[in-house]
Amino acid sequence: MATTIRVDSEVTRIMMGVNESSLKGYPHASISSKSAFEWTLNKIIRNNTSAFKLLFLHVQVPDEDGFDEVDSIYASPEDFRDANRRDKINGSHLLEYFVKRSHELGVACEAWVKKGDPKEVICHEVKRVQPDLLVVGNRGLGPFQRVFVGTVSEFCVKHCECPVVTIKRSADEIPQDPVDD
Repeated sequence: MATTIRVDSEVTRIMMGVNESSLKGYPHASISSKSAFEWTLNKIIRNNTSAFKLLFLHVQVPDEDGFDEVDSIYASPEDFRDANRRDKINGSHLLEYFVKRSHELGVACEAWVKKGDPKEVICHEVKRVQPDLLVVGNRGLGPFQRVFVGTVSEFCVKHCECPVVTIKRSADEIPQDPVDD
């Protein structure tokens, strides 16, 4: 099996899957996302900021009925438009934290929002964008919780077409219920 080596770019492109805090909601980043970001800055990029480009992907999970805050079954077209606009704004505000911090440090970056199942969307985006590495946070769920919640990081390790680094939260960052992030 031949390996294709990309020579079109001299920078190492690191994709990061980031999500919102389950406790604080938008625009706050999850503990796992922040930890993975800080780990990437401190352990991979270090002071060599010009050799890397960070690619931030946030995947929004659509509400099952299509409405997060609209309670009427007689929703108008404006309700759909407003909900989509609100989702886009929320995702942008979340990504702003990572983009702003990257720019402060002089690290080139891009950021975008997609909708769908995070596991599937991240793997699809990895295939489309072809980063050199994917970094994702890991909430540290136990075996029982993984059955019901599932883990994006495990799925990505098995299915993404690039090396994947998963970053566990440190012990002092783990809330009482690891599902809270």
